[in-house]
Amino acid sequence: MTVHTRQVTLYPSAARTATPTAAEFDADGRHGLHLVIDVTAVTATPSVVPTVDFHDALSGKWVNLLTGAAITATGTTRLTIHPGVTAAANVSAADAIHGRMRLVMTHADTDSATYSAAAHLIG
Repeated sequence: MTVHTRQVTLYPSAARTATPTAAEFDADGRHGLHLVIDVTAVTATPSVVPTVDFHDALSGKWVNLLTGAAITATGTTRLTIHPGVTAAANVSAADAIHGRMRLVMTHADTDSATYSAAAHLIG
């Protein structure tokens, strides 16, 4: 079986000291994703919490699918949303993605974190 994937850059690598504008993307008919957040530098003690939401067209609201653990150091974090995975708090959700999606990187303070984020959409 061939699995088709598409990568979407949500945040290019940059130093950030505050919550950036949410990065919206289209699920493009895919049903799952791997979200890769790569932190390459930190200053002092930053804390950044990633959340992945989908848009409910009827209510006009964003609905949370997965909230990751606070990222406080350099390294790579992977979050997974897919109907076939085992759910694990702050790591993966056994759910499908669809329609409009977004990643929000919520900063707890103004300490700098340099990071990039990409969604690998799974067909």
